[in-house]
Amino acid sequence: MKLTDIYTELRSDMQVIEKHLEEAVSSKEQVLRKTSNQLLKAGGKRLRPVFVLLSGKFGNYDINRLKYIAVSLELIHMATLVHDDVIDNADTRRGKKTVKAKWDNRVAMYTGDYIFAKALDVVTELKDPRIHQSLAKVMVEMCRGEIEQIRDFNNWEQNLKDYLRRIKRKTALLIAVSCKLGALVGECRPQVVNSLYRYGYNVGMAFQITDDILDFTGDEKKLGKPAGSDLRQGNITLPALCTFHHPEDGVRLRDWVKQGVLEENMDEAIDLIRNGHGIGFARQLSRRYNDRAKQAIQDLPDNRSKQSLMEIARFIESRQS
Repeated sequence: MKLTDIYTELRSDMQVIEKHLEEAVSSKEQVLRKTSNQLLKAGGKRLRPVFVLLSGKFGNYDINRLKYIAVSLELIHMATLVHDDVIDNADTRRGKKTVKAKWDNRVAMYTGDYIFAKALDVVTELKDPRIHQSLAKVMVEMCRGEIEQIRDFNNWEQNLKDYLRRIKRKTALLIAVSCKLGALVGECRPQVVNSLYRYGYNVGMAFQITDDILDFTGDEKKLGKPAGSDLRQGNITLPALCTFHHPEDGVRLRDWVKQGVLEENMDEAIDLIRNGHGIGFARQLSRRYNDRAKQAIQDLPDNRSKQSLMEIARFIESRQS
């Protein structure tokens, strides 16, 4: 099974979700309608809805209930992207203009707030308090992750634990909750819900670490942004952090930071990180999280959904964009 096969099998239900996303962000206010549609048209892998649907298939699968979870989680993800682009001063995402670039920061921030609110509105169709509690907690944690990232901009004294806690809050928890809530709505047994949550958490950690690797090693055209964009913005990710602390690879990097001339040597610093030991360490750690993800669902029934979840983990390991 390939990743494209997963999307093909889910195509009709993903179309339901896509239509519901459009309806959810529709607005009589012209600017909000345009900015929200700009985000929808920018596309994306829609991984969170896919995790919701695949997890729901381990129980009583009902797209007319699962769609509310899938749409809500994708809207939360979209809202964070709009806010991220303001914080990062990013003009492009996936090769297209960001909302802040096409309009301005104020419009982008209110667009993100609007989409957050719509995410909460959509999920009110489901009355299970566990769903609302989970969503509230993950939104709080995501905001904490964003604040931690801002706090640690250009902070080379942060450690591995700081980095892992940040990506857990920014990325992994939302993917974990996608799996958990899909299983809850599917009325799965508690053991199945817990297994899928652990899968989502670990695959989410692997996904973000891989993303941080690709920021240095990926094809700029496929990524839709310049190489080393995170470092240029002051966001020190795992490959850069590992290189900085490496006894040999980090000598020049430490000198540039100490002398306050990193920005003047940015292109050389990015090349140094790209070819240093930090990339290898990050890949090993990503594989470790992926192995844990696969192990978490090892005892689940051997159905198509389990095969699909395993394939997503393999896709993350081999991801190039």
